[in-house]
Amino acid sequence: MSLLVTTPVDPDTDYGRRWGALAVLCLSVLIGVMTNTSLIVAAPDMILDLGLSSQDLQWVIDAYTIPYAALMLIMGAIGDKYSRRGMLLAGLAIFAGAAVLGSVVNSADWVIAARAIMGVAAAMIMPATLSLLVATFPKRERAMAITIWTATTGLAIAIGPLVAGWLLEDNGWASTFLINVPIAVISIVAALVLVPPSRAHTTQRLDLMGGGLSVVAVAALVYMIIEGPRNGWHTPAVIAGVVAALATAGFIAWELRHPNPMLDIRKFRDRAFAGANLAVLLFFLAAFGAIYYVTQHLQFVLGFDALATGVRLLPLAGAVFVGSAITGVLTPRLGLRTMVVAGMLLGTLALVVLTRVDAESGYAAFVWPLILLGLAIGLSVSPATDTIMDAFPERLLGVGGAVNDTSVELGGTLGIAILGSLLASSYSDELGPIVDGRLPAEAAVAAEDSIGGALVVAQRIGAAGMPDQAAQLVAAADAAFAHAVSHTSLIAAILLAVGTVSVALLLPARGISTPAPAASETKEPVTVG
Repeated sequence: MSLLVTTPVDPDTDYGRRWGALAVLCLSVLIGVMTNTSLIVAAPDMILDLGLSSQDLQWVIDAYTIPYAALMLIMGAIGDKYSRRGMLLAGLAIFAGAAVLGSVVNSADWVIAARAIMGVAAAMIMPATLSLLVATFPKRERAMAITIWTATTGLAIAIGPLVAGWLLEDNGWASTFLINVPIAVISIVAALVLVPPSRAHTTQRLDLMGGGLSVVAVAALVYMIIEGPRNGWHTPAVIAGVVAALATAGFIAWELRHPNPMLDIRKFRDRAFAGANLAVLLFFLAAFGAIYYVTQHLQFVLGFDALATGVRLLPLAGAVFVGSAITGVLTPRLGLRTMVVAGMLLGTLALVVLTRVDAESGYAAFVWPLILLGLAIGLSVSPATDTIMDAFPERLLGVGGAVNDTSVELGGTLGIAILGSLLASSYSDELGPIVDGRLPAEAAVAAEDSIGGALVVAQRIGAAGMPDQAAQLVAAADAAFAHAVSHTSLIAAILLAVGTVSVALLLPARGISTPAPAASETKEPVTVG
């Protein structure tokens, strides 16, 4: 066997380097997810160094999220037609270049631009990793490979803050961009050696109209999800909602009539496929939202620095691997519905435990929720992802990966937007009556806006020779934020519990019902690409 792998996998023969290929694909996933979670702890340094406003910081985050979510479907389809490995390599190269750009610029606009390019690259990487995984592994090993892939996603959620915290001990925020470069370079070289080329052998043209409508629909939907809860349902959010509705309606109508649709909408009639997508979306809504505010509590209320916060999120990562190992053994025996519902119930329990958080709670109050949440991710997401990928023929594996990843990204975006908005509203409602009339108007507004703002105001008050008043403000802000965490966790638990019932009613016991494929979905041989 030559050093560089240039021959596609024969589905009837075990590919000897498949586990090494899986390691490369998981490493590629790691940077795509880690770059967002590391931003959580790098944001304070960026604010101070670049003078970012709250609006600037929001766009630093959103500039990655919007193109990432919007472009995954069309990127997956292009990879299927031309080259899945080529799409992965191109995405990694663009990601590395954008990371270098983001590390050397010195203005908010350029950081936002770099993050947007990284979002485009991530949309190329993520569907390619899942489609290459399915194309590389025989069916008997595919569930285990997907389990490991999913566990890597959970690991990235926790390892991002840890790596960022370690880097920020002795370096500036730019280091959190640059760390992606060596990982991307290693992934590119290793992919050429270990990951076989793959594409679908087809003469059918790409459904560009469907792809374009999907980009507009998802981009507008994600923008509406972000803008509405955060800044109010004003003109931009309303317009985005109308555009999303019209583009979605157009996409559905076009796909139903197209002889070779980019995404066969009829798949959602299948209970397993629809239920698995709903489970992934709802689960990541709850998980990303909870991690978002738990991280803030550890930093702002308990006073842990970036590195210490990352270390304290490690129980989540460890539990993901335990849950993944359990689901790999039990899903074939107990079935899809049992494992997915069990995971969602554990996630609901984790959120219920978080409702007990108060101003006196220490880190111990968060350990069990993090462990339960990690177990839940490991138990439920892998079998759901396996079910989604089973619904697609060989020539549409990239589209299948994109559908799964879009559910993940929409869920995470909804979680941070909705639960983040509830958190901010609850915090403001709790702190407002305490500070109104006791602080200057501008200081009161800053304190009510966020707990970070309250701590800044307290520092100013203390520096002005009023340490007692500063301490009182800190105590009030801590109590208000803890109340907001408890209140938001209750709402999240109710949402996930209702979602669990819906998923349980949709999912069959064993998995995808494998309806007869449409004429446009007959399996075709895979060829070099």
